[in-house]
Amino acid sequence: MKIVSVVGARPQFVKLAPIHHAALAAGVEHVIVHTGQHYDPLLSDVFFEELGIGAPDFHLGVGSGSHGKQTGAMLAALDDVFAETTPDWVLVYGDTNSTVAAALSAVKMHIPVAHLEAGLRSFNRRMPEEHNRVMTDHAADLLLAPTKVAVDHLASEGLAERTVLVGDVMTDVLYQVRDTLTGTVPALVSELSLQTGEYYVATIHRAENTDDPEQLAAVVAGLAGLDRPVVLLAHPRVVAKAAEHGIALNQGSLVVHEPLAYRDLIAAALTSAGIVTDSGGLQKEAFLLRVPCTTVRTETEWVETIELGWNVLARTAEEIADAVRRPAPAETDDAPYGDGAAAARVISELTQTSR
Repeated sequence: MKIVSVVGARPQFVKLAPIHHAALAAGVEHVIVHTGQHYDPLLSDVFFEELGIGAPDFHLGVGSGSHGKQTGAMLAALDDVFAETTPDWVLVYGDTNSTVAAALSAVKMHIPVAHLEAGLRSFNRRMPEEHNRVMTDHAADLLLAPTKVAVDHLASEGLAERTVLVGDVMTDVLYQVRDTLTGTVPALVSELSLQTGEYYVATIHRAENTDDPEQLAAVVAGLAGLDRPVVLLAHPRVVAKAAEHGIALNQGSLVVHEPLAYRDLIAAALTSAGIVTDSGGLQKEAFLLRVPCTTVRTETEWVETIELGWNVLARTAEEIADAVRRPAPAETDDAPYGDGAAAARVISELTQTSR
């Protein structure tokens, strides 16, 4: 059997790693296509190397652009890739333009599509990610849901017969990395002369927080006024938008740093006092590491992190400051994101239902 995985952004590379290793262990041919949606080496190449995936079989080099131009360029290139590789399954990940482009290309060519991380919903139709995930779920042949909440969302949309609960593959790789970090002092702590447990880690990149000058200024003010150093792992988008808006990122408690490789990110998060982010993946990683998280959004797909008290939504400078300083949440043994064996279940499902 042959599976073609299509990825293009940092969270997808992390999800790809356990799938790739599970496919090889099962004797399944696994072809990797990198669309080039994230083209900065720190957001792309380093993950392939660090997570033991190896170089992608195809690199489309699409790069940035408007949603329409980027998705259209991917569609054109993927048609040729799928015609050449003739896969039994096209596996798509998450909710990016790469996800929906691969799904559309494959279904038009009558190639079965499986959607990993199916069923997540923010119910915010202004988010491009929401459009991508809904369209992909309704186009795909097999919906690989990470949580019971995701399964319920798919059932409510009439997609129950295509849905399988497999758990979250990001849990697989995070647990593997976490277990190698016992007693490790993060490189970030040494580099910036920080004290373990006495700093925050922040990532901000979504358009809703960066495109509006007033909102970005509010986020920066909220972080700059915190009581501990805040290491802002500055995605190229936030750097560019801050410069465009005339907003200084290096102010108050803020310390700007380039993005980290995955293992370094997890090490830094693990010994931090808290996480501030608008990233879906980092919210969940914070919960799995049992590090308090503040999410700079009005909603989240990972509602379990909110319900269990490990995540709080905030938008204004005051809300961000209050959320970060809140008392520690109650400990929990709940495991809504699975047991760390999701990738093996994914490969098993694809093998059993292969055409």
